[in-house]
Amino acid sequence: MFMLRRPTEVQVARRVEEARRSRPRIAVLMSIDGQGPDVDVRVGFAHDRTESRLGEGTDIFDKAKRAFAEWVHFDLGWVRVANPDARIAVGAIVAVEVRSLGLWSLNLSRIVETVDTKERFGFVYSTTEMHLEQGEERFLVRFDAASGGVWYELEALSKPWSLLATMGYPVTRAFQHRFARDSHRRMAEAVRNA
Repeated sequence: MFMLRRPTEVQVARRVEEARRSRPRIAVLMSIDGQGPDVDVRVGFAHDRTESRLGEGTDIFDKAKRAFAEWVHFDLGWVRVANPDARIAVGAIVAVEVRSLGLWSLNLSRIVETVDTKERFGFVYSTTEMHLEQGEERFLVRFDAASGGVWYELEALSKPWSLLATMGYPVTRAFQHRFARDSHRRMAEAVRNA
């Protein structure tokens, strides 16, 4: 799972194709509505939920939707979607490339649910066998018609899958928290500068 060099486009394409044929690692644990499973199902999973206000109005909401479709919320310098042509659609494989501690990793997840309405846009993805973690993440931009506010919500259920992720769990958790902070910051920049 870890590499000394950034994966090439050919390597990414090969891994995406392998992930398409792989079985889901877990049953779906969360929904696009944020309705999760009973607490018993979450045993052993870390549960993180963050949200940030991106601004006000339908223009900001439209900008946030475009940023999502272009994977801007993953464009963090140390993290990116390695197959940026992937569409936000059920069944799509998302290859997330991470550079940390001098190593590269490529983590693949499958989108299991989407929403695209006048007030919500986003998706839930579930990890495949080609991911260092086991779990799901929900990415959502929401327009609150009553207040006019636009919000970015990020929710994750995760636990280590690989031996290295288990051994380095405190470091893994630090990177998960950093991802959330950086993703919120990047979305705020995207809607402000669009």
